[in-house]
Amino acid sequence: MADITPAMVKDLRERTGAGISDCKKALVENDGAVEPAIDWLRKKGLAAAAKKSGRAASEGLVGIASMPAKAAMVEVNSETDFVSRNEAFQGFVHAVANVALQVGENLDTINAAPFPGTGRTVAEELVHLVATIGENMNLRRARVLSVPQGAVASYVHQALKPGLGKIGVLVAVEGASEIAALETLGRQVGMHVAATRPDALDTNSVDPAALEREKVVLSEQARASGKPEAIIEKMVEGRIRKYYEEVVLLEQVWVHDGESRVKAVVQKAGAKLTGFARFHLGEGIEKEVGDFAAEVAATAGLAKPSA
Repeated sequence: MADITPAMVKDLRERTGAGISDCKKALVENDGAVEPAIDWLRKKGLAAAAKKSGRAASEGLVGIASMPAKAAMVEVNSETDFVSRNEAFQGFVHAVANVALQVGENLDTINAAPFPGTGRTVAEELVHLVATIGENMNLRRARVLSVPQGAVASYVHQALKPGLGKIGVLVAVEGASEIAALETLGRQVGMHVAATRPDALDTNSVDPAALEREKVVLSEQARASGKPEAIIEKMVEGRIRKYYEEVVLLEQVWVHDGESRVKAVVQKAGAKLTGFARFHLGEGIEKEVGDFAAEVAATAGLAKPSA
């Protein structure tokens, strides 16, 4: 029997998109011959993912899993919204969120972790799911929050099922209050975050580069008014405060009453927010806009109809 090297397995995986263990088995079954191994994977339905790996995946689900004082959130993408209603896909997202809860938010670590009840890794199970459902899918991102004392609350906007939806939020709340009270506060903050999309927890957490860009823009706008530099400086200071109210969670107006600041609501509850995360499904992914006529013509082997 031919020696199966890691390089051979890597090459076969890159060519087929199949899982590492499946690639190794295919090479063993075919005495190290690559082309027969590819055919073996195709016959098993394990190489189907390769043909789909280049297609845009901007739909799917955000999934959340929780335990005391800790929660995890993942985003798993698919090509169509239809797949998000597939029970196998929903089960995969739910399971991956639970894996992240145990191993952390590093994607490589999650992908290498065992997928419950299959004997495969998370990455291998995803390839298997792609081959089964017939769409490109990927685990895009994950976030895990925890607190030493308190609760990590979660909120899913318009959830399809508990812990599964299109917009998910985690909020870490520390405090000595009853856990139920902290979770209620955290869920309310989660609803606020889902609606307002803050960029940072507090003013110290604002991206310095983004803040500097904002100052430059505001300075130029103020300078165009012809005001003296001393007045311009004060104008910019005032506008930066307004900028903070837009992008900083603790400085925002509480959506639940339209007048309080989030920081005042949290302080009144005797709690402290130490972190948050917001996943909006597909944000930042450019969706492909296909030419349907051209696609049909290509499938039929015909030229695209002229306009």
